[in-house]
Amino acid sequence: MTAQTSFSFPTSIECGSGLIQTIGKPLQALGIDRPMVVCDRFLPETEAFEKVRGALQQAGLVEDMTLFHEVHPNPVEADVCGAAEAFRRGTCNGIIGLGGGSALDVAKVCRLLIEDPGFALKDSKKLYEKAWNGLPPFVAIPTTAGTGSEVGRSSVITLESTGAKAVIFHPKLLADHVILDASLTVSLPAHLTAATGVDALTHCIESFTSPVLHPLCDGIALEGIGMVAQHCLNAVQEPDNLESRQGMLLAAMMGGIAFQKDLGSTHSMAHPLSNLCHLHHGLANALCLSAVMRWNASKKPGLYARVAVAAGQSFGDPAQGDQAAIQWVEGLIEACGIATGLAHHGVDEEQLEALADLAIQDPCHQTNPISMTRDDFLTLYRQCL
Repeated sequence: MTAQTSFSFPTSIECGSGLIQTIGKPLQALGIDRPMVVCDRFLPETEAFEKVRGALQQAGLVEDMTLFHEVHPNPVEADVCGAAEAFRRGTCNGIIGLGGGSALDVAKVCRLLIEDPGFALKDSKKLYEKAWNGLPPFVAIPTTAGTGSEVGRSSVITLESTGAKAVIFHPKLLADHVILDASLTVSLPAHLTAATGVDALTHCIESFTSPVLHPLCDGIALEGIGMVAQHCLNAVQEPDNLESRQGMLLAAMMGGIAFQKDLGSTHSMAHPLSNLCHLHHGLANALCLSAVMRWNASKKPGLYARVAVAAGQSFGDPAQGDQAAIQWVEGLIEACGIATGLAHHGVDEEQLEALADLAIQDPCHQTNPISMTRDDFLTLYRQCL
């Protein structure tokens, strides 16, 4: 092992059911007394939002709170611009990202436009020309257990000018503080618990099999897979099971840390399905994951043997480990109630060519363990149909 690499895990993370009641402490430590809460349009009607609002009220911060709740399920550029403008209008001095990956991604990246109103999300060159030392402090509070965006240094935003998903990546986008509170996830419906859970699993599997050298992330990804195996189905079937809800928050966080190694072809297939066919990102991953695993394993036998071990599966030689891992993934997806087959979710044969065009342009497959062509993607989409 002679390659050069670097490791960093700087984010402060609190984990435990009921911790939201102490939110005043990290906000005070960060100098936030006029927070802007960023969420989607549905979250203010939920029990989770009321818990956060109550905690902010207890800390004496509700009267000075600004609420931006216009985030789309697959966030677009206008969401980011709108959040930055709401921050300025409210003379806010810090941001609370509350919700799933979409809300956290918008909360994270809108800070770039707050520091530099002239910055355009498509201008990746300018992104690295600035030091970004004036970003407002940011506290991330996930209400789903999937994306791991709370510990990520990137956001995925659809550029309305091109229709493509842009990955905005910079180390300064990391949250200053993260609160993982299982009590905020118990009201999440079963189908979203399942989809976000498979999203977390996909992050762990694809990060682990990425060829990028990062043994710390490999260990974290494998432990995340084990936690999904232990807790995902329980969280779907027993929504009030706080132990499993907390376990899935940890698994999602681990997946978010692990994909410092980058991801793979499942994500390159899933992103166009969200963009073109409007499928939930976690669902799109669930519909493609086992097909990509089977394709990769056919080219590199034994690739998923350690995944199978982490999931508690028994097998003989490493090649059998691939099949054990794939069967476990497919069994978990079925047990969680996710109907497989793209056609079942409204995807037509006529859309597959366009999906393959977008998939080959997506950067995630560049760290797939096996190189893929556009025709390979088209073949896999047909298998998934």
